[in-house]
Amino acid sequence: MPPIPDSASRHDAPALLIIDLQQGMREPQLGPRNNPEAETRVAALLSHWRAHGWPVVHIRHISRSPTSVFAPGQAGVLFQPAFEPQANEQVFEKNVPDAFTHSSLERWLRVRGIEHLVIVGVSSENSVESTARSAGNLGFHTVVLNDACFTFAKSDFDGRPRSAEEVHAMAMANLQGEYATVLNCTELLTSLFAEPS
Repeated sequence: MPPIPDSASRHDAPALLIIDLQQGMREPQLGPRNNPEAETRVAALLSHWRAHGWPVVHIRHISRSPTSVFAPGQAGVLFQPAFEPQANEQVFEKNVPDAFTHSSLERWLRVRGIEHLVIVGVSSENSVESTARSAGNLGFHTVVLNDACFTFAKSDFDGRPRSAEEVHAMAMANLQGEYATVLNCTELLTSLFAEPS
């Protein structure tokens, strides 16, 4: 991502895509997770984007399964209070992991001339990875923030238990250099406000 000075116009700035930070992600049944400070970092980034008038996109998952915590009518589908969209921020709903599938997200970005995306949220190997893969394949300059995403422990294909840290690390490895640039929040903010050489 090329450096964008603090005085960057809204048109030049990257869009912040906040994926699935809904109340259902707090359910204990989802199991152990990593990056316990991820929401705090996302909230700080959101505040930063809002202060600069940069584009913010909120992604919300609506499950097709009636037993899901993300089924329509469940409290789990609601945004967490810290990430409640403002009137001037865009919201897209999805029924599959990839936020670009069956939505007008790509068109919304293209119409506004947005070429750079910063992706944060949950889950690292699911909606974050899927959306970042599509973003990269569609030609967007995509950054995924390692410390502003999280996931949960799960078993691998062979049935071996994997910690949330392991699942997250593999998701970031899958994306790095192939579909996106993986940074931490400090690296991103330094990059955005670096003086051109």
